[in-house]
Amino acid sequence: MPRVVVFEEFGGPEVLHVVEEPVVEPAAGEVRVRMEAFAVNPLDLMMRSGTAPAPVPLPHACLGVEGTGVIDALGPDTTGFEIGDPVILAAVPDAGVRGSYAEYTTLPVGRVVARPAGLGVPEAAAVWVAYSTAYGALIEKARMRPGDHVLITAASGGVGRAAMQIANQIGAVPLALTRQAGKRDELLAAGAAAVIATEDEDIAESVARHTGGIGADIVLDLVRGPGQQDLLKAARPGGTLVVAGFLDPRPTPFPVGPPLTIFTYQSFEHTLDPVVVKRMAAFLAAGVRLGALRPAVYDKEFSLDEVVEAHRHLEKGLNSGRKIVVLAS
Repeated sequence: MPRVVVFEEFGGPEVLHVVEEPVVEPAAGEVRVRMEAFAVNPLDLMMRSGTAPAPVPLPHACLGVEGTGVIDALGPDTTGFEIGDPVILAAVPDAGVRGSYAEYTTLPVGRVVARPAGLGVPEAAAVWVAYSTAYGALIEKARMRPGDHVLITAASGGVGRAAMQIANQIGAVPLALTRQAGKRDELLAAGAAAVIATEDEDIAESVARHTGGIGADIVLDLVRGPGQQDLLKAARPGGTLVVAGFLDPRPTPFPVGPPLTIFTYQSFEHTLDPVVVKRMAAFLAAGVRLGALRPAVYDKEFSLDEVVEAHRHLEKGLNSGRKIVVLAS
């Protein structure tokens, strides 16, 4: 029988188990996907540990909001895809019930998109969450335009790297923010126009220097917490702050500083909207075709039986911001 990763209680990576379960037939309007690979995301760790913002149904909870595979079966009256079509999972809002950590999963047909030609299986497994989040925050919310200076926090992470590539694709100027100066060369190679290391630079002064004293047009905050106050000082009056992450669990003070347009962004806001998903998929396919968009994948691939070790690698930061991929078949 097909295998799936489940957990019966919250805790560390060791609570994850691979079990066998009967294959599920897709209902009307659904597709069944034979999973080839899935990526491990910070949200998966939060769900597993019981710290996710949304409740996770125990016992026998599943995991996974991202992955790629091939259409294996179509439910009654399901159109838009054929058996054998390679796809990417665009949204798994009920990941605790039928996540991507499995050899097979069923989804509404509107929750999958065609896999862009030119992406290998590991890259396709790791592309959607980061790029859809960065696209939604910067283009759909902040209306990023060519020439905009965009300050990107947590720039070495998956969403940060995606944001830099998306900014470059439309002609904006990505300014990468990181804590460690040792990551400067890596981030420049990843697409940053400039790198600001907070361990030895003042954020506002550095941004002013790189923007001719004007400040950042857009600030993408993927961290939150008290450090957000320093980001506000780096934005130009009338600029835009998009808060799209939660890496710092400490309280975030009320924004004080120059007048800004402030958005809070969550990816499901758009990945459940078929109109926006169509735009996202088209933008992603074009970027892949042009060579502008390419996810950074950790050089070690894990098997389904090694999912516990994959979670340990992500918790320890051994992936250095590159997406960890588990091969499902």
